[in-house]
Amino acid sequence: MIQPHTKTIAAKKLVGQHMLMSLADNKTGELFRGFMPRRGEIKNALSADIICMQVYKPDLNFNDITLNTIHQKWAAVEVDGFNDLPDGMEAFTIPTGMYAIFLYKGNPAEFGPTFNYIFNTWLPASPYETDNRPHFEVLGEKYKNNDPASEEEIWIPVRLK
Repeated sequence: MIQPHTKTIAAKKLVGQHMLMSLADNKTGELFRGFMPRRGEIKNALSADIICMQVYKPDLNFNDITLNTIHQKWAAVEVDGFNDLPDGMEAFTIPTGMYAIFLYKGNPAEFGPTFNYIFNTWLPASPYETDNRPHFEVLGEKYKNNDPASEEEIWIPVRLK
């Protein structure tokens, strides 16, 4: 199975849109249908990469996540500052911290087994535990929605146990 590398990042500034949802009531498609036609309005993007981010409640124990756990899902891009926000878009800062970064290749809709591997096999056997910071995926030039040749980076916030 895939092995991650770890990286400590400086704070990342994002501009985008978000919705509240759960895995059972997944509105990701609706979120991205609203965001993608407008992403060009963000003038100070650092790259063409799209960030798909999940923000959970600060006191959440990740062992307690269920299909009905409500979280914020963001569609955003990384920016160099928060000046000139387009109407209807918001700013968010991902705090500094360490991430385990997994490269996922395959149809995004078939991510379930990889998710299970990361949280139920890799993480318990690693020297890390989940840190309560945003989780995110980087959808770069190799990302293709609903395509088995798609590639994306999965960023899991971690800290030493």
